[in-house]
Amino acid sequence: MATRIDRKFAALKAEGRPALVTYFMGGDPDYETSLKIMKALPGSGSDIIELGVPFSDPMADGPAIQAAGLRALKKGMSLTKTLALAASFRESDNTTPIVLMGYYNPIYIYGVDRFLKDAVASGIDGLIIVDLPPEMDVELCIPAIKAGINFIRLATPTTDAKRLPKVLQNTSGFVYYVSMNGITGSALPDTSKVGEAVKRIKEHTDLPVVVGFGVKTAEQAKVIGMHADGVVVGTAIVNAVANTIRPDGSLVADPAEAVATMVQGLSTGVRAVRLAAAE
Repeated sequence: MATRIDRKFAALKAEGRPALVTYFMGGDPDYETSLKIMKALPGSGSDIIELGVPFSDPMADGPAIQAAGLRALKKGMSLTKTLALAASFRESDNTTPIVLMGYYNPIYIYGVDRFLKDAVASGIDGLIIVDLPPEMDVELCIPAIKAGINFIRLATPTTDAKRLPKVLQNTSGFVYYVSMNGITGSALPDTSKVGEAVKRIKEHTDLPVVVGFGVKTAEQAKVIGMHADGVVVGTAIVNAVANTIRPDGSLVADPAEAVATMVQGLSTGVRAVRLAAAE
């Protein structure tokens, strides 16, 4: 059965442009503000939303996303509240795909069966669980697929031809190509190498390939979008939120407005790809 993610990529393919995938941290700087941020994303040009689940030991995340998770945890954010955030968003938007991104520990503690039942009820379409390798597919990946939720896998520059088929084995929705080794939010990689990597992955799968880690500007989104089916922006959005928060926690400006402005700019990048390709 086609998920919201499948339908979104089919629609974008017909439109002839890549997806803009936007990540933000659930509960940052607080629950209500993050719901406002989430609701602002589709109207600003986001095609797919990655909803971050705060975790106390986020080993793959750079300093900006770690800090965002810490802010959210200090305000009492949890996996239960992250699912509630998605459910609240779904009350006014039943079409934008939501991918929950985080680590396995909170889900394991919550209970896999209970989590999948609640995730479906909350309108979650996909999962990116960064610390679950394919060897552990029986833990969550296969049950998620049975529940109708896409399980999205990360591929990296070090995922070689021998490893790639294993990584792709139970992947659905899309493949997330991490365009560099290291933590999130570091420097943007050589875009020609990104093109080669996307081509290599597509030799093994018919799934859309989206590229993330390091995209900060409309121009970067445009360049990456020429090679990929989608562009992920995360750290830049998290930084836009952080820049509205004073050291004492009070707000200098509206985080939702700051994010909306940034996403509108990034959206012009991915929407320019079709025009560039048509010239």
